[in-house]
Amino acid sequence: MKPYYLGPISDHFDGERFFNPWQKRSHSFWSFLRWRLHANPKPWPRHITSFLDTPPICVKGSKLRISFVGHATVLIQTQGMNILTDPIWSKRASMFKRIGPKRIVEPGIRFEDLPKIDLVLISHNHYDHLDTPTLKKLWDRDQPIVIAPLGNDTIIQSAFPEIIVYTLDWHESKHVGNISIHLEPAQHWSSRFITDRDKALWGSFVIDTPSGKIFFAGDSGYGKGEHFRKIFQKFGSFRFAMLPIGAYEPRWFMNYAHMNPEDAVLAHCDLGKPYTMGIHFGTFRLSDEGYRDPIHDLELAKQKHQVGRFRALTIGETWEVPQ
Repeated sequence: MKPYYLGPISDHFDGERFFNPWQKRSHSFWSFLRWRLHANPKPWPRHITSFLDTPPICVKGSKLRISFVGHATVLIQTQGMNILTDPIWSKRASMFKRIGPKRIVEPGIRFEDLPKIDLVLISHNHYDHLDTPTLKKLWDRDQPIVIAPLGNDTIIQSAFPEIIVYTLDWHESKHVGNISIHLEPAQHWSSRFITDRDKALWGSFVIDTPSGKIFFAGDSGYGKGEHFRKIFQKFGSFRFAMLPIGAYEPRWFMNYAHMNPEDAVLAHCDLGKPYTMGIHFGTFRLSDEGYRDPIHDLELAKQKHQVGRFRALTIGETWEVPQ
C-alpha cells in the first residue's frame, strides 16, 4: 500500500508510521482477535429514538451553543461559526454498508436540519470518526473547511478527490476567520485496513476563540495524563472540553487507546476543570461495557474526585455553555 504521508522523521514519525513517543503501544491484531474470541459484552438496546435538536442558523458573539449529535459528533456554534467534530451520519461505522458496528441511536440532528457548516475537524481515520460519505454530503452542500492530521487527506481524497483538506502535524495551527485551530497530541493509533496501521496521524484539537478556548479530544487513552497536562500548560484555561467516556471494556485491551469515565475525569482535572461533556458513548456498540455503563461510571468518578462541571448529554440535547 502506498504511504498516506511522506515527510521528515520526527519524534512521532519514523519515516513510515506514526507513534506516541511517550508510551509504546503493546497490542497487535492478534490481541484484537483474542479479545473478540473471548468477548463478554453486556446488553445494548436494538434501537433508540433520540431527541432532535433544530439548531439556529448561527450563534454570534461570545455565546457558545453545543449540540450532541452522537458519538464524537458535536455541533459547536459560536462567533458566527458552525463547527462539526468527527461528523458521522451513516448507519454503520464501517467500510461496509451491511457489516460492522450499527448505529443504535439516530443522530440528534437530522442532516437536513444542520445549518451551513463552516468548519469540520477530523481527529483520526477510524471509521467511527472519519466517515467519508458524510464528508461528501457536507462538501456537496456547504464546502466547509476540513482540517485533519497528516495523511488523512490521502484517505479522504482517494474516495472524493474534490474535497479540499488542510492537514496539520502536532503543534501546528491554522487560522479560520477570527479563531485558531491547533492540532495537539492524543494517545491513540490509526488504521482503515490491516495493512495501513499508523500510516496516518491522529490528534486532539484546541479551538481558540475570542471568548475562550475549546478542547476536543477526539479519541484518546489517558496513559499517565502527560499529554493533557502539557496541553493545559501550553494553552492555559479552557472554557469547554469534550472528552471520550466510552468504549473502554475490557481494560486490558482498551486502556491504551480509550479512556474510561474515571480517566476522563482525571483528564478534565488536568485541563483545569472546564465545563466538560462526555463523548464517544451510547451510539455505536464498540466494546464490552453496557449501554448505560459510561453514564453510571461517570457519576461514580465525579463523586470520587469531587468534580461538578462534567456532563453526559443525551443525544440531541443542547448546552449553552456559560462564559
